[in-house]
Amino acid sequence: MAVSLQFCRLCIRPDTFSPGSGSIRRRKPSSIRCSSANEDAAPSPSVVMDSDFDAKTFRKNLTRSDNYNRKGFGHKEETLKLMNREYTSDILETLKTNGYTYSWGDVTVKLAKAYGFCWGVERAVQIAYEARRQFPEEKLWITNEIIHNPTVNKRLEEMDVEIIPVENSKKQFDVVNKDDVVILPAFGAGVDEMYVLNDKKVQIVDTTCPWVTKVWNMVEKHKKGEYTSIIHGKYNHEETIATASFAGKYIIVKNMKEANYVCDYILGGELDGSSSTKEDFMEKFKYAVSKGFDPDTDLIKVGIANQTTMLKGETEEIGKLIERTMMRKYGVENVNGHFISFNTICDATQERQDAIYELVEEKIDLMLVVGGWNSSNTSHLQEISEVRGIPSYWIDSEQRIGPGNKIAYKLHYGELVEKENFLPKGPITIGVTSGASTPDKVVEDVLVKVFDIKREELLQLA
Repeated sequence: MAVSLQFCRLCIRPDTFSPGSGSIRRRKPSSIRCSSANEDAAPSPSVVMDSDFDAKTFRKNLTRSDNYNRKGFGHKEETLKLMNREYTSDILETLKTNGYTYSWGDVTVKLAKAYGFCWGVERAVQIAYEARRQFPEEKLWITNEIIHNPTVNKRLEEMDVEIIPVENSKKQFDVVNKDDVVILPAFGAGVDEMYVLNDKKVQIVDTTCPWVTKVWNMVEKHKKGEYTSIIHGKYNHEETIATASFAGKYIIVKNMKEANYVCDYILGGELDGSSSTKEDFMEKFKYAVSKGFDPDTDLIKVGIANQTTMLKGETEEIGKLIERTMMRKYGVENVNGHFISFNTICDATQERQDAIYELVEEKIDLMLVVGGWNSSNTSHLQEISEVRGIPSYWIDSEQRIGPGNKIAYKLHYGELVEKENFLPKGPITIGVTSGASTPDKVVEDVLVKVFDIKREELLQLA
């Protein structure tokens, strides 16, 4: 079970972990075959790997090399103290010590029993801080945002940890030099990116969540058994891009509707008639399939995998649908030769979803869902609350509240909405949860804004 340690914002003094100010040396890119980019598609791979490239063996050898680290550098205690000073919240501690419910004036807050920073996120951030401590003078890069939270990413930026630039949907690895340090984020990195960095002989600091690597191991098993991986995820999400790079043949489905389409195609239109021609199939999934994918031959043997931040229940339902489809197509007695499935749902994702399912059953006037607007796991917390019919507001910081009793928030599918007078007059009960990348201090700052609005309301009535 994942252990959740709750932290908040990190503030770095100028003399803490200060990097050197030397100029960046440029180096010509390696002589490797590059792929073309398309602005509408997911970021294209840094290099095109040959079909017989053994990603599993490459990763195994990389993890044993001298220029690779995934366990930190012996500074865990001091970096955790530094994070703890800035990432904890007195308000949330009060809630936890009082049965996750507490009242401040006219505002009663009910906190989800699992929320916020998960073990994998805490581990990733902590190792990134260790890297800065270990390499105070070196140039530090990171291949993507470390996690999907603007507060944490801003703090790393203040520590001069720079995201590798992207031009025309392609990362510009030519800015990285041999003596630089490159951090792989919690979502992981594609095998093509690891290959480029290893070729450059840079120091690699890998903060990939172990739950993500568990999924990589699964799609590698699919590849070994000549099964096509059906990945439940978002094709342009960093984690799914990395997972797909370790797969053989694959197709990425975002939701149950897309899974239904695929299964209907497998059954020749006899499931619900939603699918059409092969050409239409390839157009629909043009950014979500492996190179050379053929739905007529590559959907005979399939295995299920997932982006770890997707809705647990939906992943399970997609797996069941595909299993039923293969039973119908090939017979119950033959299903094991056409379908395999193992549980790769992240414990932390599951716990947070279970907790909000419990919370929406309580009597609350509204829900505050706090987390980065590009956070997949947070979007699903918002989705659960929306489906329940509770007024729910997904915000990434306290700055989305105000002026006055006004809020700018996102719906689970990404639409930005503004609402006046979102807090009802009089005593209210608020449900609160936060995504797995959200520091406690961010949630506290949101609640303080709510308390201030309700306090002003009482003063006006006095």
